[in-house]
Amino acid sequence: MITDDNRILLYALFFLSTAAFSFVINSIFLKFAKTLGIRNYQNDGTIIRWGPQSKPALGGITFYIVFLLSIASYSIFLPTGSILPNKQFIGFVIAMNLGFLMGFADDAFNTRPFLKLAVQMSCAGILILADIYIKVCSIPALNYLLTIFWVVGIMNSLNMLDNMDAIATLVAIMAVISAMFICILQDDIENIYFFMLIGVLSSLVGFLIHNWHPSKMYMGDAGSQFLGVFLAAIGMIYFWNNESIQKTNSVPEMFIIPIIVFIMPLIDTTTVVIKRISKGSSPFIGGKDHTTHGLAYRGFSERWIAFTFAFISFL
Repeated sequence: MITDDNRILLYALFFLSTAAFSFVINSIFLKFAKTLGIRNYQNDGTIIRWGPQSKPALGGITFYIVFLLSIASYSIFLPTGSILPNKQFIGFVIAMNLGFLMGFADDAFNTRPFLKLAVQMSCAGILILADIYIKVCSIPALNYLLTIFWVVGIMNSLNMLDNMDAIATLVAIMAVISAMFICILQDDIENIYFFMLIGVLSSLVGFLIHNWHPSKMYMGDAGSQFLGVFLAAIGMIYFWNNESIQKTNSVPEMFIIPIIVFIMPLIDTTTVVIKRISKGSSPFIGGKDHTTHGLAYRGFSERWIAFTFAFISFL
């Protein structure tokens, strides 16, 4: 029987060891990476990232490895019963795998936007089949549509935010901490999802050292798509479908909490899409018209922009 003190010690050791692992693996990638994920230009020659220097986008590989380590470690050190027969958990893992593989393929081959959209919708479909979906009304079809919109939106939002040093990483860190905070408040820290949150947080912290300005690497589509579907699913479990909120039958509260947690990526994506559509350009084509770029045009340094996003997300 694991005591509370032993559990906290185990969580702390796991966090520190996987954060160090993330830092070391990313350092190795930087030493040997040549071309994977280095895509700073569109086919028409347009620079899509803020900095003029092309950098490898390999951080997502470490996120995925630590995610798998979290599942394996939980099964070994916290034998609270088999997790494999759990339909929800299996669907969760399949969706994470699909998101990562699609992002990894995009880093390697620069896949078409509509193929990426199809895979994102597939991730949402898998989560729905696994009974992980937004439950705000009694009409299943509306819940499913909102779920698809949510998953696709968060996956694209994280992808769009990976345009300047540390921005996407810091926003993801704050979202993960928010979910962990809810788990702690509800005394629900023994489940597999909390353990995976610790793993993802540690991988982000280890990666942030390389991603902080002036960055040496980005997380790439493998990272943003994996984090996108991970945070979208976690958001549905702990923000949208939180039992303490559902008991009040307050639909506005069910909308407000996830919107507050993901306020920065949602604002950025919404403004960018509106700008591009109003100009007659595709919202799927990268550019320097994000909120981060707007702050830079007004004289903010990249570090202060990162601090601003992190501070607002923290609030």
